[in-house]
Amino acid sequence: MALALAGCGSAPATSNSTGKELTVFAAASLTGTFTDLGKTFEAAHPGTKVKFNFGSSATLAQQITQGAPADVFAAASSATMKTVTDASLASSPTTFVRNKLQIAVPTANPAKVTGLKDLANPKVKVALCAQQVPCGAAAVKALDAAGLKVTPVTLEQDVKATLTKVELGEVDAALVYKTDVIAAAGKVTGIEFPEADKAINDYPIAALAKAPNSDLAKQFVDLVLSQQGKDVLTKAGFEAP
Repeated sequence: MALALAGCGSAPATSNSTGKELTVFAAASLTGTFTDLGKTFEAAHPGTKVKFNFGSSATLAQQITQGAPADVFAAASSATMKTVTDASLASSPTTFVRNKLQIAVPTANPAKVTGLKDLANPKVKVALCAQQVPCGAAAVKALDAAGLKVTPVTLEQDVKATLTKVELGEVDAALVYKTDVIAAAGKVTGIEFPEADKAINDYPIAALAKAPNSDLAKQFVDLVLSQQGKDVLTKAGFEAP
């Protein structure tokens, strides 16, 4: 995919990028799509290496405010991006996609989960993201909208770790992003529920004010916002903002 996209020409090569490294901090749910876009960017900028730090947006924002060197930040919520903009470390972030939750269950669905209300059953082992990270905050909104109280057996620090609990059969269900369910097709099954529409997360991206490679940072953001970037993201299940 990356090679095919590189041939589209929407991420033009630059003559001064040789030997440079671009560091992108991005939400864990962007792992697959941004890895693909990183390869596209490298192909269009010979000699440039794109280095990713994927994880909880809240953790990444904290690392940035504590001085971690980074060029670009792509967050899974406006709230986590605000941590960075409030510290004057980024300006004018742009929302590039949206994402919403699904219930992920093992393919055999041993607990026979069919909807959100089943997660309130104490016999159903549920994994959630911790409330301070975007997928956890979205889960709280969805459960509140349904008037449900769920007691998880585990709280994970990012959506990938939460989904892994389902893939390993350690829990009966988890609330994760639709895009992560799609990426794990064959390992888990996704169940849609109407309250997910009450907890949609906007994903903002920004070149950072102290970016070691500010020109490359802006060009990577441009790639993500381009039609080329949109095609990669929507194919993965992200929604247009």
